[in-house]
Amino acid sequence: MKHTSKLLVSTVLSCITLPFLASSAYAQSTDLLSLYKKAENYDAEIFAAQSAYMAELEGKKIAFAGLLPSINASASLSHTNSNGLYQSDDTYKNKAYTLTLSQPLLNLPTWHSVSASEQNALRAQVVYHAAQQNLILNVASAYFSVLRGQENLRSDQSQEAAVKRQYEQAKEQFDVGLIAITDVHEAKASYDASQTARIRSEGNLTIAIENLSRITGEFAEELHSLKTDFPISMDASISPEEWLESAQANNLNIKIANYALKATEASLKSQKSAHFPTLDLQANYGDTVFSNYNSGNDNNENSSIALVLNMPLYSGGATQAGVRQVRHQLAQAEHQLTSAKRQAKMETRTELINLTTNIQTVESLKQNIVSRESALEATREGYKVGTRNIVEVLDAERNYFTALRDYANARFDFVESSLRIKQATGTLSVKDLEELNTWLSPAN
Repeated sequence: MKHTSKLLVSTVLSCITLPFLASSAYAQSTDLLSLYKKAENYDAEIFAAQSAYMAELEGKKIAFAGLLPSINASASLSHTNSNGLYQSDDTYKNKAYTLTLSQPLLNLPTWHSVSASEQNALRAQVVYHAAQQNLILNVASAYFSVLRGQENLRSDQSQEAAVKRQYEQAKEQFDVGLIAITDVHEAKASYDASQTARIRSEGNLTIAIENLSRITGEFAEELHSLKTDFPISMDASISPEEWLESAQANNLNIKIANYALKATEASLKSQKSAHFPTLDLQANYGDTVFSNYNSGNDNNENSSIALVLNMPLYSGGATQAGVRQVRHQLAQAEHQLTSAKRQAKMETRTELINLTTNIQTVESLKQNIVSRESALEATREGYKVGTRNIVEVLDAERNYFTALRDYANARFDFVESSLRIKQATGTLSVKDLEELNTWLSPAN
C-alpha cells in the first residue's frame, strides 16, 4: 500500500500525459516559454494593440504638422469672349499660376493639440505593454489550466479504479455471504459517482486544451510539468507596504488612466484657446499670362508677403460647447484614474492574501496526504477484520484522492498568484516566464 501511495503521489505531482490523449497525432511535449513565443506571433489582441500604438504615433505627426509650413500651388486656364456697347470686342486666354507659403506663428489650439497627441501616443504605448502582460498571464493561466485538468483527471481515474476494485470485492463477498446487499449497493453508487467525476474531468481537460490552442495557435497536450521541488515561498525582503507602493507607481492601468487624463487636460486647453487670435505668415507668388488680349500678349507677375491675424468672434456656440464637453471628459478621466488606483490596490492586497493562503494551504495539504494515507490503510485493515464498513472505506479512498488533487491545485494556485501580483504592480515580464520555465520538466 505504501509503495502504491507513493507512486500515486509522484504521478499526480508530475502531470504526466493522459493515455487517452497520448495517441493523438498532433501531441508534442512543450514548455511554457516556447508556447508564449508562439502566442506572441499568433495572438490577435497583441497585434491590435501594436497597430493602435502605431496609429497614435502617426496622429502625433499629424498634429505637429499643424505647426510647420504649408505650401500650396494652383493653376488655372480660362477662355474669355467680351463684347458690348461700351467696350471693344475681344477674345483672349488667361493662364494663371500661384504659389502660396503659409507659416503659423501663433496658434495656441494647435500647440495644445500637439501636447494632447503626445499624451495619447504615450497612453497607447502603455496599452501595448499592458497587452503584453495580459498575454503573459493568459498563456501561463491556460498552460496551468491544462496541467490542472491533467491532475484532476489522473486523480479521478485513480479513484475510479480503486472504487471499481472495491465494488468487485464487495460483489464477491456478497456472493459468499460475507456482507449484506446494501454494501454492494453502496460500492456501486460510489463507482457510478467516480465514473461521472472522471467524465467531467475529461471534458474540462479538453476545454482547457482548446483554450490554450486558441491563444497559441496550436495543440500542445504533452506539457512540461511543475517540478516537485518548486519553492512555495514569498520574498520576505519585500513588505506588503512596498508591494502597494509599487502598484501605485508602476501599475499599467494607472499609467494608462494618467496619460488619458493628461491628454484630456491638453484638449481642454486647446478648446479654451479657440477664442484666442491666430497669427500666420503668408507669402504668395503669382504669374498670369494673357494670350491675344487686345490682339497682343501680356504677362502679369506679382509676389507678396503678409502677416495675417485671425480673430475668432463667434462660431454659433461651438467653442463654448466644446469646452463644456471636454470638461465632462476631464471629470470622467479623473474618476477613471481614481478607479484604477483603487483597483490596483485591491488586486495587490488580494494576491498578497492569496499567496500567503496558498503557502499555508500547500504545507497543510502536504501533511494531509500523509494523514489521509494512514487513515485509508487503517480503514481498509479495519474493514478486513470487520470493525469498519464499506462506506467508511469508500469515504477514506475519496478523501485520500481528493487530498492529492487539492495539493497539486494549491501549488498551481500559488504559481498563478505570484504572476498576478507582479501584473498588479506593473513588473510582470517575459523574464518571469523564463524563470518559471526552469522549474518545468518533461513528463516522465
